[in-house]
Amino acid sequence: MVDARDFYLRYSPDVETVADDEAETAKGLMETMRSVSEKTLADGGHAIRSVHAKSHGFLEGELQVASGLAPMLAQGLFSKPATYPVIMRLSTIPGDILDDSVSTPRGLAVKIIGVEGERLEGSEGDVTQDLVLVNGPAFGAPTPKAFLATLKLLAATTDKAEGFKKVVSGAMRGLQEIIVATTGGPNATVATMGGQPETNILGETFYSQVPVRFGDYVAKLCVTPVAPELTALTDKPLAENGGPNAIRAAVVEFFRANGGLWEVRAQLCTGLDDMPVENAATVWPESESSYQTVARIRVKPQTAWSEARSSAVDDGLSFSPWHGLAAHRPLGGIMRSRKQAYEMGKRFRAERNGHAIAEPREAVNLP
Repeated sequence: MVDARDFYLRYSPDVETVADDEAETAKGLMETMRSVSEKTLADGGHAIRSVHAKSHGFLEGELQVASGLAPMLAQGLFSKPATYPVIMRLSTIPGDILDDSVSTPRGLAVKIIGVEGERLEGSEGDVTQDLVLVNGPAFGAPTPKAFLATLKLLAATTDKAEGFKKVVSGAMRGLQEIIVATTGGPNATVATMGGQPETNILGETFYSQVPVRFGDYVAKLCVTPVAPELTALTDKPLAENGGPNAIRAAVVEFFRANGGLWEVRAQLCTGLDDMPVENAATVWPESESSYQTVARIRVKPQTAWSEARSSAVDDGLSFSPWHGLAAHRPLGGIMRSRKQAYEMGKRFRAERNGHAIAEPREAVNLP
């Protein structure tokens, strides 16, 4: 009888291939992101994230690891049943604070607290595991170099001509509709340029987009809504004339009366030909390996956004895939090359705002 564990690719360091000029590219990414942060600080007087600057909601809840997982899924954080407190942050990707009619991909960051085990370098002594996710199954650029080229173009538009960005976003949404109609799926680059459909963020499934080590294996992760109240919002348009903060308003309205339930799922790699580690723009085929549930996240009704919550999370916390266990090491050039940028962004915000940023060691009670 064939062991199901033998169907999946085993992790080893040679699943990664580091480009000769990757360190130079990583430096370019860090410098470009810093330039975005410096521009928004000069214009707004407050240091914000160079990507995912605008928050739309903050939630406190708990993650419960499933019991009875198959051996290939019972890995790392998910190796045994347990319950952990979490903080969730909903966002959109630009590094400047834009009217929500400039429609761009959405993000979800999850900080899982109280996680014990061997740590990644740079997070020694911490007890958190971060999931940093976006509402698309693959990254918008295949390699760090391609990502840097796109980032430089976007950085040049920081804090400029919001009215023009609204016009471009409308055009990009129209183009995206044509692409979906002809190809069956959206284009990540068009979404980044403003072509994200204006739908409710709470109906979205969020993906790691790029792979991580999954204990003895390699996987991509996703967080998908399963509560009927949330799944009813999938592809549902935002309210018309919702104003510049329409996404945030929808999040606040929903969680005023409702809780939420999501599943954390893992897609295990079966081979590098169809599921490459170094090409981040490749969608791993679910026909080859489906996403399998490893945990659930549950939140109760709460105030999902306030100035006090924004101060606590936007200014007081940082989210990085490099906050975590060695068993969930980020993999591939996109992950490796962004590590310095995440660290720079944290230091920049803490220093400029005079607000300490530290990893929590126990449940955070948001204001």
